Amino acid sequence: MAFSSWISRLRSSSKPIYTKFRNSFTTTAPPPSLAAEIIVRCRHIRKPPVSPWARSLLPLALVVSAGSFISQSNGVNCPSYCQSPILDQTKGIGGKDSTDYLVKGSLKKIPQELIEELKLICKDNMTMDYDERYFHGKPQNSFHKAVNIPDIIVFPRSEEEVSKIVASCDKHKVPIVPYGGATSIEGHTLCPSGGVCIDMTLMKRVKSLNVKDMDVVVEPGIGWMELNEYLEPYGLFFPLDPGPGATIGGMCATRCSGSLAVRYGTMRENVINLKVVLANGEVVKTGSRARKSAAGYDLTRLMIGSEGTLGVITEVTLRLQKIPQYSVVAMCNFPTIKDAADVAIASMLSGIQQVSRVELLDEVQVRAINLANDKKLPEAPTLMFEFIGTEAYSREQTLIVQKIASEHNGSDFVFAEDPEAKKELWKIRKEALWACFAMEPNFEAMITDVCVPLSHLAEIISKSKQELDASSLVCTVIAHAGDGNFHTVILFDPNKNEQRKEAERLNHFMVHAALDMEGTCTGEHGVGTGKMKYLEKELGIEALKTMKRIKDALDPNGIMNPGKLIPSHICF
Repeated sequence: MAFSSWISRLRSSSKPIYTKFRNSFTTTAPPPSLAAEIIVRCRHIRKPPVSPWARSLLPLALVVSAGSFISQSNGVNCPSYCQSPILDQTKGIGGKDSTDYLVKGSLKKIPQELIEELKLICKDNMTMDYDERYFHGKPQNSFHKAVNIPDIIVFPRSEEEVSKIVASCDKHKVPIVPYGGATSIEGHTLCPSGGVCIDMTLMKRVKSLNVKDMDVVVEPGIGWMELNEYLEPYGLFFPLDPGPGATIGGMCATRCSGSLAVRYGTMRENVINLKVVLANGEVVKTGSRARKSAAGYDLTRLMIGSEGTLGVITEVTLRLQKIPQYSVVAMCNFPTIKDAADVAIASMLSGIQQVSRVELLDEVQVRAINLANDKKLPEAPTLMFEFIGTEAYSREQTLIVQKIASEHNGSDFVFAEDPEAKKELWKIRKEALWACFAMEPNFEAMITDVCVPLSHLAEIISKSKQELDASSLVCTVIAHAGDGNFHTVILFDPNKNEQRKEAERLNHFMVHAALDMEGTCTGEHGVGTGKMKYLEKELGIEALKTMKRIKDALDPNGIMNPGKLIPSHICF
């Protein structure tokens, strides 16, 4: 099929998905009667006044904001999960085989002395407004919920303010939950024990750009898309591309990646150093600006992926890349999802050095794209590639992959070199998640994030696809096929418990299949509350106990984002 004909189908009647569905995804504070049921306190129930409001969601994303876990309390507002009398140690959130999505917690009234201290530190940049607290306490892209919401929201403008806020909370033993772009999907920003939510979005400066060193120093509240707009005139870019709205601080906290990870790696490889406020208010810089160092413990990597449980990130030094000289975007259809996955594996094994993206969409996902945008794309498993380098080399790579695809029943192989045409092709992938809701606008989504060694990708996708197709729920597959990471979007009616249980069953099936293949339960979304129950099988009890010891050493009062990352039954 000629490319011009194909791309015209892509463009036809295209409408922005966000505009089309924003009214289906507004968040409304519950009425007082429901709030009384949800906001459970240790000894009393708060019944706050409610004024109805609505906010459109940030774009649904496969990345990140800060999250964490609970540890030994030593007098914190809520007891340790190891000690708490109100928590079921085996079936509670994060416990082995847990299917609960309502995160439990306990808390007591915030001391008035702390409120006055925060007013002195933050001045007008804090609120106790119920609507704001409810909005910050309910993740916008996650079906996970908590029994409590934050008591106070603060908006620091500097590292010094963050340090004072954290020190004050530690003194009063009040929980802290860092908050960034609110794009995480595993309950990272839930506040099961109430406390203080630290919204970092006012800290978004570019502090210094070192063009010759190809690095940049930024505050955590800046978004990756904003940063790349700033860098473009210099011929540089930051190569990680999670969901729109994700901020650099949250991306560090969840150790996210995106479609470009097959070429440039994850946040782990792209952060040079950090500045972090520890639980006692002390500020630590984790390393120098040198591209490599063998000096001491690697504190940078310790903090990346800690999901706000060890400290609050206040500064990030990032490794940058040159904007590619030339690129080609290619797309190809296949009769089965296994054929598509086999081509992804074969392409990576072919010796091609400059592939920057290998993305896979199943036929259900393509159908969603067609429905959402009135397009007429072939509803078949589809692979998308991006090749970079010189013009000649990019074209050479394209022809190599075209030959591999033809050997695996590939058809309709098209490629684009024109900038606008390439944008049209990648628009498909970037809008994939929003497009899912065209099929079920009032449903919620459970999104899986398994990752396996590349040699097992075709096997696990085939097994998962059989299970998904047999289910009564609408399920789509989206994969970063070049590094073995794939997602399924499982749509379910939140008002029907049997549908939520079916979604959880499918999730369990895929995670355990991945773990049996020496894979992971989360390739890029992080643990939060949603993936805790799988960590013991994946990492082993001794690894989790070691994490718990590190947590307790750095946060002895257990104030840093309690209820996240470490399963509730882990004690030592």
